Amino acid sequence: MLVIRDIQNLPSLPKPVLTIGTFDGVHVGHQQLLRQVCSVAHDINGTPLLLTFSPHPRMVLQGKECDLKLIQTEEEKLEKLSGFGLHSTVLYPFTKAFSQWSSMEYISTLLVDTLKVHTVVIGYDHRFGANREGSLGFLKEMGQHFNYRVIEIPAEEIDAINISSTKIRKAIETGDIALANRYLGSPYSLRGVVVHGQQLGRTLDFPTANIRVVDPVKIIPSRGVYAGTVEVKGQMHKAMINIGYRPTLGEDSSLSIEVHLLDFAGDLYGSSLDVYFLCRVRDERAFPHLEALQTQLKQDEIFVRQLVVR
Repeated sequence: MLVIRDIQNLPSLPKPVLTIGTFDGVHVGHQQLLRQVCSVAHDINGTPLLLTFSPHPRMVLQGKECDLKLIQTEEEKLEKLSGFGLHSTVLYPFTKAFSQWSSMEYISTLLVDTLKVHTVVIGYDHRFGANREGSLGFLKEMGQHFNYRVIEIPAEEIDAINISSTKIRKAIETGDIALANRYLGSPYSLRGVVVHGQQLGRTLDFPTANIRVVDPVKIIPSRGVYAGTVEVKGQMHKAMINIGYRPTLGEDSSLSIEVHLLDFAGDLYGSSLDVYFLCRVRDERAFPHLEALQTQLKQDEIFVRQLVVR
C-alpha cells in the first residue's frame, strides 16, 4: 500500500474509488467497508483509495480540551490498513484552516481537482466542510455536476461501525480485552520502548521488561494482569502483562506497564516491543507480603501457559 503524506506527489491513478474517515482501530466494521471499496474498484478496473486525516480532527477542533484517546498510533493504523487491498492511503493534514473549507471547496479542490475521484463510497451520515455543512445529499448533487458517482453505505452498516468504535474504547479502558479484540478482529496491542526499572521482579524470579509507551494519546487498558504475547527477534513469546501501581511494593506514584516473557532470557533494554493483549487474568491488588505476591504470580503463569497458544 502506498502512503501519500504530500498530496502534491499523488500519482495518476485510474478511476479512484474513494472512502473517507479517521479509521482508528481499523476494526471489523472498517474492514467490511474497505472490502466493499476494493470490490467496487475491482469491478470497474479502478483504484481503491482511502482518505484519512492526521492528527485526529477532534484533537485540532477541541485543542487542549480534547480528552480523546486513540486505539492506534498513526504507524499502527497504516500497518493494519496495508493488509486490506488498498492501493493507496492519503494521510491528509487536518488543520484549523482546512476545517474552515466550505463543503464546495472540499469537493472541488480536494476530491475532484486533487484526488480526481471516480467513485465515492460513503455513509449516509457523512458530514464535511466548515461546521459540517456538507451532507451526503450535497455530495450526490455535486457528483452530477463534477461527474463522479456516490455509493451510499446502508444505515445499518454505518451504525455497526459507530457502535464498534465506541465499544472498543470502552472495552479497553475497562479491561475487557476479549470484547475489544472481537471488534478489532485481532489482539489489541501497545508499542513501547523497554526502559530501566528497579528490577524488583528479579527478586521474585519474575523479571519484567518495563514498557514506556511513546504516544501519549494511546489508550492504556485498565489496571490488572493480562495474558498476551510479545514478539522478540521474530519469535512470539507468551507473556504476563501487569498494568498498575504495584501496591504490594508500596509504589503508587506512576502507572507502570511490566511484561514478563515466558521462556525468554536476554537483554531487552532500549528495544521497541509490540505487546499483544489476549485476555484479562485478574485485577491488580495488594498482597500482605512478597511471598504471597510470588505465589500468585506462579498461579498467573500457569493460567497464561494454558491459555496462550502460539
